[in-house]
Amino acid sequence: MELLEPHLKFSPSGVLTPSDWGLILAEGPDAGAFLQGQLTNDVLLLPTGQSRLSGYCSAKGRLLASFIVLKLSSDKFLLVCHKDLIEATVKRLSMFVLRAKVKLSHASSEYLVHGYLGQAAIDCCPALIDAVPWHVSQQADTHFIQLHPAKTATGTLARVLQISLQNTADSAAFKQDSAPAISNEDWQLAEVLSGISMIQTATAEAFVPQMLNYESVEGVSFKKGCYPGQEVVARSQFRGTLKRRAFLVSCKEPMHVGQEIYSSDDPEQSCGLVSSAAQFESPDQLQSQWWGIASLQISAIQNSLQLGQSGGPNMQTHALPYTLLEDI
Repeated sequence: MELLEPHLKFSPSGVLTPSDWGLILAEGPDAGAFLQGQLTNDVLLLPTGQSRLSGYCSAKGRLLASFIVLKLSSDKFLLVCHKDLIEATVKRLSMFVLRAKVKLSHASSEYLVHGYLGQAAIDCCPALIDAVPWHVSQQADTHFIQLHPAKTATGTLARVLQISLQNTADSAAFKQDSAPAISNEDWQLAEVLSGISMIQTATAEAFVPQMLNYESVEGVSFKKGCYPGQEVVARSQFRGTLKRRAFLVSCKEPMHVGQEIYSSDDPEQSCGLVSSAAQFESPDQLQSQWWGIASLQISAIQNSLQLGQSGGPNMQTHALPYTLLEDI
């Protein structure tokens, strides 16, 4: 089935402090080795000063949280994730520290996090022009992370994440002097249109990493050692047992994270779950539409989809802004 291309004329330019993102700091001589044994990606081979997407799974291979991991040094890592998961994630990870020399803490108050979209994302760090996703450019104590771009009817929309020490004098200079403010709704919509969904409370333990396409956006390493749920994740990849993938979806009615999706082929049982959602209002405010990322049964995308219940609002399925990885 040929999927529709996203048709939004959406091209904001500006900066904000994302309201739902926070930071976990892992530091100590054993920080790298500890995270290596907990996360889906290889943090030991990650070069210092660079970043990757990574997941944290239960023993059953279900994502409890997901992070943008920034390696500050061999013994210091920042984990960017949804704020609503930080307390539970720090508590759970700390249970497995045992004798390892590593400390985990909620670090959102120690750093400034800014998000840039569009032309402002290009202007904030020219060194990232043409850089691949997850590449980092460092300026003093400030790191600029190239996120996956959003895909719109007008092309690709650049996204950059800036992380600075709270006490760095010039960390917010670009925000204050050079870029207009954008809304949290704009940032969330750009996230959705990037096709990459971060885990939050409503979706914790709902997906194995491949159900959100993490292996296709460098979020899983199949060459590293063991981590919780590693056997399940590997089995899903190599034995062809994966039956769900993440897709872009749209609907004219409100869409919320955690909502179930139903197919006309089987109205009794849900075929998917909304993992990210955001509202788009046309510039003339005469048209409102909801966009999301949904993990769907692959077989269901050929059928009519309804939101929330069988017979609910109709949904459309759209092409992803990246290519799914067919082979490892």
